[in-house]
Amino acid sequence: MRSLSIQIRDELEGFAWHRAKWYADRLVAASPFRYDSHPSFRVEFEHGYWTDSGASDPEWQRGGFVKLLAYLRQETIGETLEYLREKYGAYETDDDEAPTLDMPLLGVPAPYIPLEDSVLGPYQWRHPYLAGRGINEAAQRLCGVGYDRDRQAIVIPIRNANGTLANVKFRRVDAKTFWYAKGGRPIRECLFGIDVIHARQLRRVAIVEAEVDAMTLMCAGIPAVATLGAAWNEIKAEMIRNSPIEELLIIRDNDSAGRKWQREVIRTLAGDVRLTIVPVPIAFKDVNEAGAERMTSRIARGRRIRTLKLSVKGA
Repeated sequence: MRSLSIQIRDELEGFAWHRAKWYADRLVAASPFRYDSHPSFRVEFEHGYWTDSGASDPEWQRGGFVKLLAYLRQETIGETLEYLREKYGAYETDDDEAPTLDMPLLGVPAPYIPLEDSVLGPYQWRHPYLAGRGINEAAQRLCGVGYDRDRQAIVIPIRNANGTLANVKFRRVDAKTFWYAKGGRPIRECLFGIDVIHARQLRRVAIVEAEVDAMTLMCAGIPAVATLGAAWNEIKAEMIRNSPIEELLIIRDNDSAGRKWQREVIRTLAGDVRLTIVPVPIAFKDVNEAGAERMTSRIARGRRIRTLKLSVKGA
């Protein structure tokens, strides 16, 4: 049996770290999971195990590399394992935290089956977290937002175009940590809010990175979908092409990942739908921070993209 080791440091260097110190055998930085003013987070390069000495939640005090990488890549554990298989070799273990990849797994993946709406039953509660971020009750009801009282997490349903339940995102109200429902559809195949676009046959729609940004725009009556992170692919592009959308308002985050995301959206969709760039004011990092009212006036002044050549250079 041949074993291939993950290049842990190389993987970690692809992400932004606050107050990071890189040593030969470890990374020490502020925690990516919470609002941390001190570098209390540590990752060992040899095995990829990490510890967060300032975490109060036992689930996020320590763990393995796959869990960390899935969080950083903003995807499910299963998607991260697929990424690692493709890059380093196939993965075969009962421990999804192990950083070593072994012999290939054989067989055909099981077909995707939507989640039952009954999984949302225990979460029919409300928490002031989203209201504190400017998301009104109407937008929360439209998106079916709930609250997990046991894990203190906002519950955000992610639906397929036909309205069936694709996945569920859980986001802690006291930290940056989030996770997805087990058995849900891969996030790379999801667009938050696409069910509303189909149900209401909406033709002029904004596209943003985060579901909170999409809900911010909804508060101002602006239809929006979110890519659930800065990753963009042909699956998401095809979902836009197969929707009623005729004009897409592209609103990126003010960072390097957002710039790359915008270029990819333009590259894949130019010629399929009308594209308009709407910049977030430079003083704010994203739509939610800028606020619905400010973004409404920005949308009125959006810059229409005429050609692919022009859009790539001017993005």
